[in-house]
Amino acid sequence: MSLSKAKRKIIFYEDRNFQGRSYECMSDCSDMSSYLSRCNSCRVESGCFMVYDRTDYTGNQYFLRRGEYSDYMRFGMRDSIRSCRLIPEHRGSYRMKIFERENFQGQSHELVDDCDSFQERYRMSDCQSAQVMDGHWLIYEQPHFRGRMVYMSPGEYRNLRDMGYSGIRFNSLRRITDSC
Repeated sequence: MSLSKAKRKIIFYEDRNFQGRSYECMSDCSDMSSYLSRCNSCRVESGCFMVYDRTDYTGNQYFLRRGEYSDYMRFGMRDSIRSCRLIPEHRGSYRMKIFERENFQGQSHELVDDCDSFQERYRMSDCQSAQVMDGHWLIYEQPHFRGRMVYMSPGEYRNLRDMGYSGIRFNSLRRITDSC
């Protein structure tokens, strides 16, 4: 059975260990301060979400799938959650093109599957721009899907450094599958 957008749900709590006031969310929320003064734990009841430590889907991003997250400090988040984005269901193919330099310049490669290291697979030391044709992806700072991540939906990304990560190199990427 497919999860419709309306059935995907995350519950945010002001305090750690699911304590304090709560807010149920079934869609994107650009500023959680209207509902909670802070957010330090959550339960993803269904679906997948990206959460951000700043409003308007900015700052550090974290991918959450179904499960309980009792304390954000445990997975590296320094501040409370300020915004969240629902990751839409995708049942089709996955396809994107990565480029070594900004504005779709330099060495390029088309991907249809996960890549655990641009350096090892393509001898490419960085990815600075991308075109996502199909599917939803996470691009990571370090090889083997580690470090900071950025959510990428279909569209053009002329300069990944403009997304708030000016000092890092991207080195791996993974498809967001419907196992959410």
